[in-house]
Amino acid sequence: MNTENTLIGALGIEFVELGKGKVIATMPVNENTRQPFGFLHGGASVALAETVASVGAVQLIDLDKEICFGLEINANHIKAKREGIVTATGTVMHQGRTTMVWDIKITDEDDQLICVSRCTMAVVPKR
Repeated sequence: MNTENTLIGALGIEFVELGKGKVIATMPVNENTRQPFGFLHGGASVALAETVASVGAVQLIDLDKEICFGLEINANHIKAKREGIVTATGTVMHQGRTTMVWDIKITDEDDQLICVSRCTMAVVPKR
């Protein structure tokens, strides 16, 4: 997957595991992902969560006939983080014909919960 010149590349997101129904990715907490007060930006966490859900959904569809898009996402930011690496683990909770629901947990190096998110993906026919 080419992430050059994408939000994934700009945020430094790297994929650790790509499987059917499970995706793990990391993201640094640095100048590209912090808010002005020096903490991990909530929007960066949400972008990481939706990226994991989107890439996970792609693993479960027929890319010759279908494409998927984020339909809805929510996130609860549990703990602040100033530096280091966060890891998002996404697992599919529901895999339907036209929608998927993904659960994403973002943790730090000490396995402390930073953010929990749920993302609904729309699966649509290619035109």
